[in-house]
Amino acid sequence: MYFERKHLTNEELTDIYKKLLLPRIIEEKMLLLLRQGKISKWFSGIGQEAISVGCTHALEQNEWIMPLHRNLGVFTGRNMPLNKLFMQWQGNKDGYSKGRERSFHFGSKEHHICGMISHLGPQLAIADGAALAYKLKQENKVSLAFTGDGGTSEGDFHEALNVAAVWDLPVIFIIENNGYGLSTPVNEQYRCASLVDRAKGYGLEGVRIDGNNILQVIDTVKGVREYCIREQKPYLIECITFRMRGHEEASGTKYVPKELFEEWGQRDPVTNFESYLLQENIIDNNVVNNIKEEIKQTIESELKMANLASQVLTANSNEELADVYAPKPNDLPAVQITDNSKPETANPKQGTEKRMIDAIKEGLHQSMQQHPNLVLMGQDIAEYGGAFKITEGFVENFGKARVRNTPLCESAIIGSALGLSLEGFKTVMEMQFADFVTVGFNQIINNLAKIHYRWGQPADVVIRMPTGAGVGAGPFHSQSNEAWFVHTPGLKVVYPSTPMDAKGLLIAAINDPNPVMYFEHKALYRSISGAVPDEYYEIEIGKARHVQSGTDISIITYGAGIHWALEYATQHTELSIDILDLRTLLPLDYEAIKLSVTRTGKILLLHEDTLIGGIAGEISAWINEHCFELLDAPVIRCASLDTPIPFNIELEKNFLAKARLHECVQKLLAY
Repeated sequence: MYFERKHLTNEELTDIYKKLLLPRIIEEKMLLLLRQGKISKWFSGIGQEAISVGCTHALEQNEWIMPLHRNLGVFTGRNMPLNKLFMQWQGNKDGYSKGRERSFHFGSKEHHICGMISHLGPQLAIADGAALAYKLKQENKVSLAFTGDGGTSEGDFHEALNVAAVWDLPVIFIIENNGYGLSTPVNEQYRCASLVDRAKGYGLEGVRIDGNNILQVIDTVKGVREYCIREQKPYLIECITFRMRGHEEASGTKYVPKELFEEWGQRDPVTNFESYLLQENIIDNNVVNNIKEEIKQTIESELKMANLASQVLTANSNEELADVYAPKPNDLPAVQITDNSKPETANPKQGTEKRMIDAIKEGLHQSMQQHPNLVLMGQDIAEYGGAFKITEGFVENFGKARVRNTPLCESAIIGSALGLSLEGFKTVMEMQFADFVTVGFNQIINNLAKIHYRWGQPADVVIRMPTGAGVGAGPFHSQSNEAWFVHTPGLKVVYPSTPMDAKGLLIAAINDPNPVMYFEHKALYRSISGAVPDEYYEIEIGKARHVQSGTDISIITYGAGIHWALEYATQHTELSIDILDLRTLLPLDYEAIKLSVTRTGKILLLHEDTLIGGIAGEISAWINEHCFELLDAPVIRCASLDTPIPFNIELEKNFLAKARLHECVQKLLAY
């Protein structure tokens, strides 16, 4: 192995050796602890340390890195306290994730390391977002993300590289090609000669290097970093390497031919660099032995410190629940009457008559004025103004840097939004239709929703979800999929039914540091009008709205269901109907629900979503558990048919819950 020192001094070369040796000796200790049962799992990077160490050494300490399983050298290279790392790996409360995450599934904003999720590919898009933040702030920085040869087969790899190229982002993508994705060899993973060949397909520059040569890694990444900053463009580096142990220790290495271990053993990054330093008389054997002994003593000392300092982990449900969401500053007036026993009156301030679509537009516009760090992203939202023209004119007011057309890369755009939040930006992403969220599902469910609980990092992201049927758009543009997200702790789900609520809830969602799924019913955009305050205001997330009082039955609903209920009440004046608008589906306003049960004792849960798995089932269960003595009849659910949504208008009318509303009301009354 040929090492080119260039301008590096003896002291710098020795320092690099220490940084390269540290993760190797830590790993040897961790494998011992694994055999002793003191840690539960370990993903070994032995044999490929030069990549992690070299990349981290080449970057500035305040540039974001998105590591994976085998990147211990990133964590040690950022000088994270070893005792706290040991506590993390042992699952102790005083680790970086309070015992909630395993080995390397954690991050630290202080050290500019973003914790991975097991799905691997989504990390790449987060690097896009961090790089975009640097670009918007005009900072001379890059972000860097790791993936493996297996990870390049994922759609997230394609999306992240495409977005980085289209947006000219200063991001470095590192492929650690160690020949295997768990046990699948690269000849079953891809057909191109080299993975770096893929760079050209995205308009990127790329290079393939020896990932076991620490000096080559450092020199390459430093040069690439300068290129990315100077040209404001991304870059792909394929590092050829080999892991000398299993994917994780339990998987073993039987699937790997023995001769590969012999071949790559000769190319070990640590022993080869050590030999080079000895041959060049940069260090001698005494220095080597002293360095190794010093590292071993440090490890033992830090491990002892971790064991002594670590608290006994006692589960506390209140603490667990409290950490699901980031705390929200409450500095805005909320247009909300807190007494849910009385119907909420119209806005106490003077308002202007607006359609729902206009209220959403105004809330978004005022938020852009309020928050210079707010970025809008979505397909066709710039000059075209979005599929529903909500952002029409925004480019002229705020510029294309903040009102960004996106490629059709929903997963990468959501990941980029998370990356922006790492650097203190707020993001609103428009999902062109709520149905399209399926291709970004992983980023929402596993990245946005869990990140604060896992390591205390807020995901300041709002995803606008044009939803619902009633416009003859068929199975892929009409679904009501809010229940998918209500099941996910860490998300907030709001669903306004009036223009006033639409504006106030959108502003509240943008001000909230947590990820919010904001559902807006397409059929209500231009069909519903109401008084909307001209001021910048919030409607409190998590508070229902008492629409009207009644004594015969209660209809608890949201979205279009509110207007179906009001229409039904108008047509059936012989009935006294209590109507509750949930407005927020996660978290639910259980107090308001209980008050509605108290008022009538007969509950009809109405929603546009299909019956099975809809939120009405959850609310019904809660009412039965907590309000059983208040009920005068079983809780009735009124929902849409358990079929996909048909295109034909007559079939669609039959599909919708509204078609069964009268039948359900009569069933409830007759009990």
